[in-house]
Amino acid sequence: MKLVLSQEQRELREAVRAFLNATSPLPKAREGYDPQVYARLNGELGLSGLIVPEEYGGAGAGLSELAVALEETGAALLPGPFLATAFAAIALTTPAPVSAAVPVSVSDKELMTGIAEGRVAATLDRTEVTHDGTGVSGRLAQVLSGMDADVLVVPARTGDGVRLAAVELSGPGVTRTALETLDLTRGQAEVVLDHAPARLLGPLSETGVGERLCVALAAEQLGVMRAALDAIVAYAKIRVAFGRYIGSYQGVKHKLADMHGKLEQAESIVRYAAWAADESPAELPEAAALAQAYVGRACFEVCRDHLLLYGGIGYTWEHDAHLFYKRAKADEVLLGPPRIHRARLARLLEL
Repeated sequence: MKLVLSQEQRELREAVRAFLNATSPLPKAREGYDPQVYARLNGELGLSGLIVPEEYGGAGAGLSELAVALEETGAALLPGPFLATAFAAIALTTPAPVSAAVPVSVSDKELMTGIAEGRVAATLDRTEVTHDGTGVSGRLAQVLSGMDADVLVVPARTGDGVRLAAVELSGPGVTRTALETLDLTRGQAEVVLDHAPARLLGPLSETGVGERLCVALAAEQLGVMRAALDAIVAYAKIRVAFGRYIGSYQGVKHKLADMHGKLEQAESIVRYAAWAADESPAELPEAAALAQAYVGRACFEVCRDHLLLYGGIGYTWEHDAHLFYKRAKADEVLLGPPRIHRARLARLLEL
C-alpha cells in the first residue's frame, strides 16, 4: 500500500496548482465554464489525457496521477467538464472482461485521441439507452456538464448486448435542456436522444468502472475540503472578536481540529483507493465503497462547518463559502448518497 505521493506526483500537483492559481482563481469560478482555460489546461498540462494510453496521445498514467489532478481542480472549484471528461476516459480505458474482449475500434481510437489532445470534452452517463441499428434513443435525466461537453458516452443495448456508444451532443436527434442545479460552478442537463446517430465503441466493463468513478470523485472531494479548511484556518488567524482572534477560542479550535482530523482520514482513504485501482484490483471494490461512504459526507461536513465558522459573512452571496458548500453537497450525491455506498461496503465485508 502506498499513501505518500511520489516525487513525480508532487511535481504534478505543484504544476496544476500553479496553473489554476494563475488562470482560474476562485473568484473566476462564479463566471462558469471558460473554454479557453480548459483548452490551456489540456494543451499545456495534458490533464484530460492523463489516463489515456500513450498510443492514443495520452500520458498512460494511472488513477493515482488523475487523483492528484482532480484534487487540485476540486480545490479551485474549477468549472466546466473536466470531471465529466475524466469519467468518460475512465469508462473508455477500463478493460472489459476477457470473454467480452473485442479489438479497439476506430471510433474508440478517435475519441480517446480527441480527449487526450484536449479537442473533445466528453461526459459519461450510465443510464442505458437503446440502439436500433440507426441510432440511439432514451432519456437521460441528469448529465454532468451536459451543456458544455461535445460528446456523450453512454451504454447502449444492441442486439449483441450492451456496448458503449458515443453521441455528438450538437448533432441531430439530441435535445439538451439546462437544469437549475445547486452547484453554480458546474451544471447538468437533461438529454433526450431520439434516434441520434452514434458510434459504437467497445463493450462496457461490468466491473471496475463504477469503483474508479468513486475514487475519482473522492479525489475531487478531498481537494474541496482541503481548500475549505485552509480558508477558514487563515480567517481564524485574522478575525478579531471581543478583542481576541477567533482562532484562540476553545470552541473554534476544537471545531478546526475535528475538521483537520476528517481531512487526514479522507486523504488516507483516497490515496489507498487510488493505489488499489492501479496496483491491487482485488482490493478496489471495498476501497472505492469506503471512499464514497466516508469522503463524500466528510467533505460536506467540513464545508458546512467552514461556512458556519465565518459567522454572518459566510451567509452572504458575495462570500465564497457557499460555493464550497454547494459543490460539496452536489458531489456528495453525484454517484448516489453515502448510504448506498455504506450498504455496498457492508455487503462486500459480509456484515
